[in-house]
Amino acid sequence: MLDEEILRMEGITKEYQMGEETSVVLKGIDLTVNRGEFLAILGPSGSGKSTLMNIIGCLDVPTDGKYYLHGNLIADEDQTSLARIRSVEIGFIFQSFHLLQRQDAYQNVELPLIYANMPEKERRARVEEMLIKVGLEDKMHHMPNQLSGGQQQRVAIARAIATNPTILLADEPTGALDQKTGAQVMELFHELNNEGRTIIMITHDPKIASHATRIVRILDGNISEGELGDA
Repeated sequence: MLDEEILRMEGITKEYQMGEETSVVLKGIDLTVNRGEFLAILGPSGSGKSTLMNIIGCLDVPTDGKYYLHGNLIADEDQTSLARIRSVEIGFIFQSFHLLQRQDAYQNVELPLIYANMPEKERRARVEEMLIKVGLEDKMHHMPNQLSGGQQQRVAIARAIATNPTILLADEPTGALDQKTGAQVMELFHELNNEGRTIIMITHDPKIASHATRIVRILDGNISEGELGDA
């Protein structure tokens, strides 16, 4: 249900100490994301969007403020719980794909399922299902260097959704792709969102952000809501 809160941030700040100087990257971020949303966080380089993404993905912790996932305060979670959240609850999609170069497409998608201790027979069926979903059933045993950029990103998306995560967290997912291939990847995002998947996409490109159903702008560590027509 779209009105079911899945993520909430209250007064999130992030500071870094650089010698005697304190750099404030995030300045009291308040953000709520509901299940089934397709949210774009739009901002230029240096705006704080990558820092915000790392906190959402439990890859970093805020200096101050509260972050709730499924109503649970992330600050109360231990390292084992955080590792489970990163491997099962959140599916990461990166600009540079982050595929293992010595593993074929099948093995790359299989990896998070191995970490999740899924039985081999179930795992095999799940990997094949994911690669079919992204249109790469005929490329299962191709190595990354045998795939185009768009195909590599599709493998990365298949890997990200393999554990059926609560949130897909995409960092500049079309940044390394040409316009046509980027449009194809965004179409796949629409299909995933239409299935009910929650997507949070980080981007500097208003055209890419316009694919989302909601836009949050970030600038100098502050956020504001934006309508699609303003992008």
